[in-house]
Amino acid sequence: AIPLSVDFERGYAETPAEVAANVQAVIDAGAVGINIEDGMQDPRLLVEKIAAIRALPAARELGFFVNARTDVFLRGKESAAEQLAEAIRRLRAYEAAGADGLFAPGLADPAAIAQVVAAVHLPLNLMAFDGVPPAPELERLGVARVSVGAGPMRATLALTRRIATELLGAGTYEGFLRDTLSHAEVKRMFDRHPL
Repeated sequence: AIPLSVDFERGYAETPAEVAANVQAVIDAGAVGINIEDGMQDPRLLVEKIAAIRALPAARELGFFVNARTDVFLRGKESAAEQLAEAIRRLRAYEAAGADGLFAPGLADPAAIAQVVAAVHLPLNLMAFDGVPPAPELERLGVARVSVGAGPMRATLALTRRIATELLGAGTYEGFLRDTLSHAEVKRMFDRHPL
């Protein structure tokens, strides 16, 4: 089986007890971890949610992975220095609460990345955005994981839109006839990796 980690937003509830109940349902469904975000709410709320998750016997037995996310760099309302200080403050609090990994989407500046890595003791996860250094550079800076998020899906939807526009406009097929995989290649992909 492939381990499944769930993007859990803010826990689909507001209170720590409700979030813990939702996490129990995710564990019961077979997931081994979650990403849970602060949504720029008071960081004490996510600290309490992490503590409630850690209190679940099933989470302890499973070694359930909690990747705590701060949205500080997505907000963009403060100066870069203020964002960095606030992100470090939040990530340290989530680490102290029992998170297993830390996620800071929107963090792109190499010097700031190095400062965050130095300020925390857990694996740091970043999101592949425009302006984020390439994966080898992130690895050199100490980043443990790069998430692509919805990027591949959005790129696929853009291609699908171009194909549909071409079909409906010109009535031609170039959008899906060039730079494509052959039927045999697709079949081999699925033969090697059965679902």
